[in-house]
Amino acid sequence: MDNTQESEIQLHGDEEIVEVIDLDETEPGPEDLADVLDDVDFEEDQGNAEDEGWETEDEMEADQDDSELTFSSHKGSVFCVSLDPVTNTMAVTGGEDDKAFVWRVTDGEVLFECTGHKDSVTCALFSHDSSLVATGDMSGMIKVWKVETKEEIWSFEVGDLEWLEWHPRAPVLLAGTDDGNVWMWKIPAGDCKTFQSAACQATSGKVLPDGKRAVVGYEDGSVRVWDLKQGNAIHVIKGQDGHQGALTCLACNKDGSLVLTGSVDGGAKLINTTTGKVLGAFTVEGVAKGSKDGEEETNSVESVGFCNILPLIAVAYLDGTLAIYDLSTQVLRHRCQDEAGIVHLQWEESSSVVSTCSLDGALRLWDGRTGNMVSEYRGHTAEILDFTINREGTMAVTASGDNQAKVFCLQRPDR
Repeated sequence: MDNTQESEIQLHGDEEIVEVIDLDETEPGPEDLADVLDDVDFEEDQGNAEDEGWETEDEMEADQDDSELTFSSHKGSVFCVSLDPVTNTMAVTGGEDDKAFVWRVTDGEVLFECTGHKDSVTCALFSHDSSLVATGDMSGMIKVWKVETKEEIWSFEVGDLEWLEWHPRAPVLLAGTDDGNVWMWKIPAGDCKTFQSAACQATSGKVLPDGKRAVVGYEDGSVRVWDLKQGNAIHVIKGQDGHQGALTCLACNKDGSLVLTGSVDGGAKLINTTTGKVLGAFTVEGVAKGSKDGEEETNSVESVGFCNILPLIAVAYLDGTLAIYDLSTQVLRHRCQDEAGIVHLQWEESSSVVSTCSLDGALRLWDGRTGNMVSEYRGHTAEILDFTINREGTMAVTASGDNQAKVFCLQRPDR
C-alpha cells in the first residue's frame, strides 16, 4: 500500500479504516490492516521451517474425572492453551517439555508438533483467522506456523518473553519482553517495530479492538497506551494513578473503551483508554494491600475480565477470592470464595457466567448475577495453569501441571 492510500480514510471494498473502526461494522481485510503499518521504520528478519509429527493416545483415569478427553502428549507441565477462533475445533498447548502441539479437541489427534524451542513454551495462540499459530518460549524464541501446511514460516529471537498477542484483524504479532520492550512484526515478512519504555518488564499486553492501539502493563506498576502506527505512548498511567506493584493481568471491554488492570499490589484499576484517566480502583476488604520491594506475600490479583452482556467486572485473587463488581456503580456485588488460589478467569462470550481455574486443579463456573457457584469440574491431579472456553460456552479446554490438557463438556440446566 503506498503513502497516498495510507493518508486517506478508505471505507470501500477491502481498504483499511484508518480513522475509526467499529466492531459492528464490516471488518477490513487482514492484509490491508498490516499495510497500515507500512510507514513505520521496520527491520527485516526471517525464519526457517522445521516440523515433525507426533502421534498420541489419551485416556487416563483420576479419582474423579469429569473430562470428555485427556491430551497426554506433553512430557512436562502444560502452561498455556488456546482455541482456534474460527471453528473452535483446534487447540494449541505449550509446555515445560519445550514443545507445543496443535491438536483436535474432538478426538485429541495431534495435527502437528511445534518443534525447535529451547525452553518451556509459555505462549501459544492462533491468529484471528485461525490460519497461523504463534509459539513462544521463556528464552524469547518465537515461531509462527502455518496451520494448513503444518510448517514453520517465521521465527525471531527476543529477550526473555513475558507475553505474546496477535493483532485482532491482521497477520501482525506483538510480544512483550523482560527488558521492557514491546515488539511488533508483520508475518511472514518479518517487518519489525519496537516500542521502548523504562527498563522494566513489560509484564502484560493487549491489542485493543480498534487494532490501532495496544495497552501494556509494566513491572513498575505503570500502564501505557501505545499508538501502533505512530509508535508513541498516547497515555502513561503511573505514580499515584498507577499500581504500586508489577502488573499481572489486564483485559479490555468489547469496544476497547475501558481497560481493567490487576497487580501484585492487590488492587485492580479501571482505565478509560481514550483519556488515560483512572475511573476506579478496586480492592477487597481483608485482602492485603500494598507491596514493598522484594515482598512476595501480598494477595496478588491474578486475573480480571469484563462481562459482555451485563455491566459487571470480575477480579480474581491468589487467595481464592473472586470479586464481582457493578461496573456502573463500582460497588462490590458478590464475593465468591474458591477453595484454592485462582489462576485465571474468563467470562462466557454471551452470558453472565464467569469461569475460574484454580491451584487445586478444579474448574468452577459462577453466576455473575447471583454470585453462586453453578458447577465444578475435576479431573486434573495438579493445578490448572490456563484454560479457555469456546464461543458457545459449551466446552472448556484446560492446561495443567499434571502434564495433561483436558476437554470438559460444560452442561447447565438453563441450556
